Amino acid sequence: MLAAVVQPARPSFQLAGAGGTLIGSTAACAVIGAIAGWALGSWPIGLMVGVFVGIPVGILAVYRRYREAM
Repeated sequence: MLAAVVQPARPSFQLAGAGGTLIGSTAACAVIGAIAGWALGSWPIGLMVGVFVGIPVGILAVYRRYREAM
């Protein structure tokens, strides 16, 4: 008999994993920004810049991780 054609399994989109990736990437950029700001004399400004940069970095990280599921 012939085997049935099986479609490859599509990766699933996990909301908890996506949220963790987004929060982790944004937090990492915020910490790096705060450290850089502290080294330059103003950690709150560095923190704000880190968060500002971290949001698009987090979105890009989630997209790259789950692009097969979309």
